[in-house]
Amino acid sequence: MSKDGKKSTFWTFFDNLEGDKVVWMIALTLMLISIVAIFSSTSQLAISQKTSRMAIATEQIKISLIGLVFIIICYNIRSIGFFRMFSQFGYALSIFLLLILATHKAVGPIKPVFINKAWRIVQIGGIQVHVFEVVKVAMVMYLAWAINAFRNDKFAVANLLANKYPIWKKPLLKKIVYIYFPIFTVCLGIMVGSLSSTIFIGGIMFITILIGGISVKELVIPGLVAVGLLAACVGINAASDRPSEEKPFPHLESAINRITNDQKDNQLDILKTKPRDSEEFQNALDNLLQPVSAKIAIHEGGLIGKGPGRSTQRYVVPIMFEDYMFSFIVEEYGLLGGLFVIILYISLLARGSLIARNCDNHFAKTAVAGLVILITAQAMMHIMISCDLGPLTGQTLPLVSHGNSSFLMFSIAFGIILSISKMAKRKIAREAAQAAPLVEHEEKDEVESRLDDLDMLESDIPIHENDIPDYGLDDHNNE
Repeated sequence: MSKDGKKSTFWTFFDNLEGDKVVWMIALTLMLISIVAIFSSTSQLAISQKTSRMAIATEQIKISLIGLVFIIICYNIRSIGFFRMFSQFGYALSIFLLLILATHKAVGPIKPVFINKAWRIVQIGGIQVHVFEVVKVAMVMYLAWAINAFRNDKFAVANLLANKYPIWKKPLLKKIVYIYFPIFTVCLGIMVGSLSSTIFIGGIMFITILIGGISVKELVIPGLVAVGLLAACVGINAASDRPSEEKPFPHLESAINRITNDQKDNQLDILKTKPRDSEEFQNALDNLLQPVSAKIAIHEGGLIGKGPGRSTQRYVVPIMFEDYMFSFIVEEYGLLGGLFVIILYISLLARGSLIARNCDNHFAKTAVAGLVILITAQAMMHIMISCDLGPLTGQTLPLVSHGNSSFLMFSIAFGIILSISKMAKRKIAREAAQAAPLVEHEEKDEVESRLDDLDMLESDIPIHENDIPDYGLDDHNNE
């Protein structure tokens, strides 16, 4: 506060923000945690890239600023129709990028890139984009549009075809073509590169349409179809006599082994049989050390942690700054630091639920709910993997872990949530204003009643004797 009683410039700016301030604080806090954590956790990355941690931290600051710009751009979009219009192209974008990965062929300036024994990245000019990170957000927005269009019967192409082919008037056909078919084809495209991402993103898509209004009973058959497709993919892989890396779904077998714990047994066998200086021995050692070292990091963190820059497991886990970022945070900042991060994501879920409930637009409600669940579900999965409560999935800690594509796509998700929250903010404020005076009104009525009684007692106005209450005094006098 200044001497004249006016707020400072910073607080004036923050007070004038129209979006949900809690979501703003969550996004900014996660970004700040990301910069600090990546500076401390990237020792191995700095060594492998022959650079310094300061250079990596500087790069993360740049990405954070770009992410903040993305948030602000989305936040300043005032028309929900803008998001709805572009969301209908989310499936087309997703399937286009996935086909490039599946065919391993470039389309114009977009080229598939083979990294870490997988086709998951496309390169556009000098920029690498992780396709699965784009698909997550794009498909949530597309399904929000599709559910809204189905409810309002606004499928332009289907309605146009219905004039000539009456079968297109059937709601079931529209639901299959616009909702279920996109979900299944995207899942098949993702499965080429990762089974865990297929299950996670497919689950988020099913939850999104469930929130949008599709009943649980209606999802039974699509769920069985999904299980059947997975079984078919396993059968296709088993029937192929090619090496694992050349099969139609090269990562399916390793993912199943990881889930059934067979991979751990295989790695232990390699450690027992292969020479220590062999590449197979070192790879097996790395695969076993990562989850074990992540648990050690959590154990050594204790209540308050070792302190910033004092992590030892960052030298053991090569990808701690990505897949095991939560373990690193607990090691350096303790259980209290880990709980603080968890509270941020839980708070986002709570605020997202409040925003969604107060959205009058069904598309906006479904989009906010889907994006919030995407962010919090991925965060909880990352935390579970860090605690060794499930197989490694490669899911980053949203807006914290190292990874440009993931960071920027989640920035866009936060921007969309904040933009839509502006529409719900007025309704929330009205409800709060209506709810707040309830107790105060009762207290005010009670106080006013007591004051009226006091005025009555002190008044000079004569009181009729019949108005005086009987306290039994007459009986006493009579005695």
